[in-house]
Amino acid sequence: MSKTLILFRHGKSDWGAAFSSDHERPLAKRGIRDSKVMGRMLAHVGKVPDLVVSSSAVRARTTVELAAGAGHWACPVETTDRLYATDARRVLELIKALPVETERVLLAGHEPTWSSLAERLSGGGQLRMPTAAMVCLQFPVPHWSDVEFGGGQLLWLLPPKLIR
Repeated sequence: MSKTLILFRHGKSDWGAAFSSDHERPLAKRGIRDSKVMGRMLAHVGKVPDLVVSSSAVRARTTVELAAGAGHWACPVETTDRLYATDARRVLELIKALPVETERVLLAGHEPTWSSLAERLSGGGQLRMPTAAMVCLQFPVPHWSDVEFGGGQLLWLLPPKLIR
């Protein structure tokens, strides 16, 4: 038995839009388009998650909503402040607490945490996740609580421009 984790970086945000804080920054047109592309891609290849957990930031939540809608995902979507302005160690704590019955989980969040997290979970190297990119890691463990840094196998990293 294994667990699969998909890290989804939010789509391109709109720095020119009116927003009161970084947390409220919306998606740009490209971010909207790419979020939908990635959602359809996951559905097309049969990798729709069992559960989605998103950062509470507007751009991350919107990315997930658009992807799930475009891909017709039927999974539950949760939102948490724990994936906003965080680091890899804190995200690992969240991963370890995921429900054991879920096999494939998608976490939606931000840079630089997502690249750092993927690097540490896969045991090294350097990764850069562009906006709306997804990275998929597999862990040969029966429980999320068994996931450790260095214990994951990087299956793929896909930026939206390869899918468009």
